[in-house]
Amino acid sequence: MSEHHSMPKTTVTQFLLAVVGGLVPVLIVAVLITGHVRHYVANFGAPDAEKDGAAVAERIKPVAEIATAEGGAAAAGGKSGEEVVKAVCSACHATGALNAPKIGNKGDWGPRISQGYDTLVKHAISGIRAMPARGGASDLTDDEVAGAVAFMANQAGANFKAPEPKKAEAPAAAAAAGGAVDGKKVFEGTCQACHGTGAAGAPKAGDKGAWGPRISQGKDTLYKHALGGFTGKSGAMPAKGGNPGLSDAEVKAAVDYMVGLAK
Repeated sequence: MSEHHSMPKTTVTQFLLAVVGGLVPVLIVAVLITGHVRHYVANFGAPDAEKDGAAVAERIKPVAEIATAEGGAAAAGGKSGEEVVKAVCSACHATGALNAPKIGNKGDWGPRISQGYDTLVKHAISGIRAMPARGGASDLTDDEVAGAVAFMANQAGANFKAPEPKKAEAPAAAAAAGGAVDGKKVFEGTCQACHGTGAAGAPKAGDKGAWGPRISQGKDTLYKHALGGFTGKSGAMPAKGGNPGLSDAEVKAAVDYMVGLAK
């Protein structure tokens, strides 16, 4: 007579233990994923359209927007490296905007310092990548630019010796000595940063549609806005384009040049 073996019955307790045992790995994975997400958000921030918009606005604002000088007295030249950095360079180098090496960041400055002082000064004077020549302040002398480079690089571990700042000829005197002011040169040295691209709501050079309503206001109004600064619906312009070293004649010449391009 054959023997029949019956399978042991699964109890409710055993069933529950099996279910719990199957869920535990899933819960562990979920906890790990949640931890990684929290870590990422804590370090890099969650996606935020408002934050992204603010970041874009920060990057496209005029390079020298915060460049101010009391009475323009220092504009005649002879500024120290620290003064130049505070007035011009800090707009990008204090925040790392446009991939500029941030002041005091050894990781940013290390590879650049290794290129040597002369190379860094050459790049700062002529411009490189997103950085305009002389940081967009065309009135700076070579020695002033060199002093600014030394000041920033030394904050990151370099030991560069900056040249002694020399008194430069005042822009107004230089203009008087050289005759008529070259508006195109002023535009390329200062205004082009915004008006060459239409950044920050600036009317793009040569855009008749953007310049037409402005030209209709008359040159006196355009001069006033360019000299004293102006805030409109599409954006804001700092006084003298953020370059206090420009003389009134140079600012007006730049306005005339841009108006001519739009006619």
